[in-house]
Amino acid sequence: MVGKVLCLAGSPEMPGAAQLTLRAAQRGGAGLVALAIFQTEMVDRITPTVPEAVFLDVSRTRDLYAGRLPREIGEYRCDARVAGPGLNSSGRTRELVRRLVEDDYKGPLILDADALNVLASVPELLTMSQSKVVLTPHPGEGERLLDRPVPEDREGRIEFAMELALRSGSLCVLKGNGTVVTDGNVVHVNGTGGPALSTAGTGDVLAGLLGAYAAWSERLGSEDFSLFDAAVSAVHVHGLAGDLAAADLGERAVIASDLIGYLGQAQLQLARSSGEAG
Repeated sequence: MVGKVLCLAGSPEMPGAAQLTLRAAQRGGAGLVALAIFQTEMVDRITPTVPEAVFLDVSRTRDLYAGRLPREIGEYRCDARVAGPGLNSSGRTRELVRRLVEDDYKGPLILDADALNVLASVPELLTMSQSKVVLTPHPGEGERLLDRPVPEDREGRIEFAMELALRSGSLCVLKGNGTVVTDGNVVHVNGTGGPALSTAGTGDVLAGLLGAYAAWSERLGSEDFSLFDAAVSAVHVHGLAGDLAAADLGERAVIASDLIGYLGQAQLQLARSSGEAG
């Protein structure tokens, strides 16, 4: 178990997004997973399903409305931050994402879901960030980021992901059939996963898993396991977990929480194929 992951996810309307993100980060090997809480009722909703998580109570802070990142978040020492799943599109979310991007935190910052919508049509804002930003858009979010549709063909998707990575100065994980991972120069197209992943919440699972792997990369150092390696591995394991779940349950029956139960098996398979100890 390696690394600490801070998640900024979930809301009273979508508590499940936080649960999926936290549980995936834990199954991905993070030694400690924390959730920033903006509404105190979220603790009671999440604790029964994720009892190992810790919570940062930022419900009383006024920092965001004063143009600052909440002190509890800024001073929390972690190896990776994950922001976006289930946060909703409120003004608080917009302020939070802006402050995260502007913060002097230099570790990995995974932006997903509602965090991406804040950046719609202005991905260039990320070029000023000191964090190692990773974007994880599905095609709809990708369209909003570059203000044009994501092509459906393989080459078109690769070109789109590369453009987004270059314009934002970020690592891009363009989800979909053959998820594309690119830093704008190097490209990897994933070969695992299928229709079983086309259900609500699977992106939250990937965000949490990527957070755990990014924290691992931060601890090990980029020469041994780069952030690009972390993203490629997370996408592979996420897709493989979907394949394993579909083989047991049938594609139509798979839901996002099923994937978490197969992450361990998927990680073991990847370790064996890579000649690692596990």
